[in-house]
Amino acid sequence: MTLVDRDFQGAAGDAGTKDLASVQDTAGAERPLIELRQVSKTFGTVKALQDLEVSIRPGELVTVVGPSGCGKSTLFNILAGLEEPDPGNILRLKGVSSAASDLLGKVSFMPQRDLLLPWRNVIDNAILALEIEGMPRAEARKLAMDMLPEFGLAGFEAQYPNQLSGGMRQRVALMRTFLFKRDLMLLDEPFGALDALTRTMMQRWLLDVWQKHKRTVLFITHDVDEAIFLGDRVLVMTARPGRIKLEQVVELPRPRKANIVTSLEFISLKKTLLEAIEEESMKSFQVAGH
Repeated sequence: MTLVDRDFQGAAGDAGTKDLASVQDTAGAERPLIELRQVSKTFGTVKALQDLEVSIRPGELVTVVGPSGCGKSTLFNILAGLEEPDPGNILRLKGVSSAASDLLGKVSFMPQRDLLLPWRNVIDNAILALEIEGMPRAEARKLAMDMLPEFGLAGFEAQYPNQLSGGMRQRVALMRTFLFKRDLMLLDEPFGALDALTRTMMQRWLLDVWQKHKRTVLFITHDVDEAIFLGDRVLVMTARPGRIKLEQVVELPRPRKANIVTSLEFISLKKTLLEAIEEESMKSFQVAGH
């Protein structure tokens, strides 16, 4: 039974003389944007995911951590419509049962590398997805030009990728992802290759942009501090085959300031998450024969 199912039953039991439609409307308002249940994925003899269950509500920023090889990228590939899970899964988008392939084009996905095209300047890299969708180039460029200041790229629209810093390249890639307006954004370690200072600045900047646009974001990271600082919830995955070991709600105030990472609440959350991840990492080493 899902959280929505339980809420609906409770609401229906308490409704008394309330109109059933009003109870259904209340339940619908709490319906997850995306829901996965009993999701497994096998590659040959390797079970990457097993009975994984995830639900994400509209407007949430949910981060995912776990040991290497736990299936985080496989999860993203399923949500992006690039991989079908094994038979017997339940996958719902806005409450509608779907195959993973139904999600292709309905989700915006930024992989670990920025994948900017070296022969395109900033503005033309940013509008690539819009052009592929059929939007006239002039219209797409107008939308992108209006968004440049928000992404810290004003005045750089004519620059090419080899003229940009790592942080600026990532901002172009994220701008491209935001311009491809979809309800769910998948960000796969977008700041993993950046130096520590640039990474911290990018995290703060991303929160500002997210709070303005209120897109639903699922964010993979190996950095526990990053997971806590960004997330409404942190999902810790088990060693392969991956499933959710821990779902940690992050009850830290927003907007989040840089010094929150030294607060007692932050440190306590970090300790809980590190213990969970270390336990699963040890399982990975034992399986590998170390």
